[in-house]
Amino acid sequence: MENTALKRALLVEKLLKIILGFAAIFIGFILPLVIFIVLYKEAYLAIQTFGVLNFLTSTDWDPVALKFGGLAPIVGTLIATFLSTLFAAPISIGIAIFLVELSPNKLKPIFSTAIELLAGIPSIIYGMWGLFVIAPLFGVKIEPWLQEKLGGIPLIGKLFEGSPTGIDVLTTSLILGIMIIPFMSSVVKDAFNMVPPIMKESAYALGATKWEVIKQVMIPITTSSIAGGLILSTGRALGETMAVTFLAGNVNQIPKSLLDPFTTITVALANQFTEADTAVYLSSLYYLALILFVMSFAVLYLSKIMLLRLEKKWKV
Repeated sequence: MENTALKRALLVEKLLKIILGFAAIFIGFILPLVIFIVLYKEAYLAIQTFGVLNFLTSTDWDPVALKFGGLAPIVGTLIATFLSTLFAAPISIGIAIFLVELSPNKLKPIFSTAIELLAGIPSIIYGMWGLFVIAPLFGVKIEPWLQEKLGGIPLIGKLFEGSPTGIDVLTTSLILGIMIIPFMSSVVKDAFNMVPPIMKESAYALGATKWEVIKQVMIPITTSSIAGGLILSTGRALGETMAVTFLAGNVNQIPKSLLDPFTTITVALANQFTEADTAVYLSSLYYLALILFVMSFAVLYLSKIMLLRLEKKWKV
């Protein structure tokens, strides 16, 4: 009986290993490869027609003349992602520091739950809120004020040239930043909670203040996790669709100021897929989707390399 039960347990263990191993291979390798092959196949006509270098460096997007270039949506995607991350990073780290070290114990669960609830709000809600509340506010009050106060400063003033409408780079980046704050702050908070208490207690015993413990103990130890949260949140901003569709303006141009309307890859795909009435038009949209897919994988790959280097640094 015992041998039979043991054999059955070993068989179940082997089956579980096979199933879980296949699931890991499928999700980690087969599925991305299949998606890449499908996107490449659908984009092949555009690749053959426009090439790689020409498509990546051209700002043309003329469905009538059948001339397509992806530079404007690619640059728009990178600008919105960079600015939203730049806005969200310090706020997220500050929220995590407050929740772990400064907040009263009774209020920590309340604040933590509130942050997690923000992460669960659908992106279309953020987009509608941005369109009907934030965009009018920025177009009527904030952006004219910024033009008045900063417009005369050399170099900086050029960032606020144009007509303030609220449907532009600034508003889009702000909403995207607000969207990724809950994810980033949750990751950083979890990292801070994993700092061994004895290390903080030792620093306090040596006479360190709370700020010195945060700056010289907690942040250096959790640098890799902070970087990981930052890059994962960047990946979320990179592929965001609905909120950006409401606020970007869908103008195929490279923005020269924060007040210019623009477009991103996801906006172009969301707005134009149903309008693509020619094979090369549809293939060009698939080409943009393929570029976004490769960009997302490149971000994740670079983040993994950076995390490994940071972990190795702190192990040494």
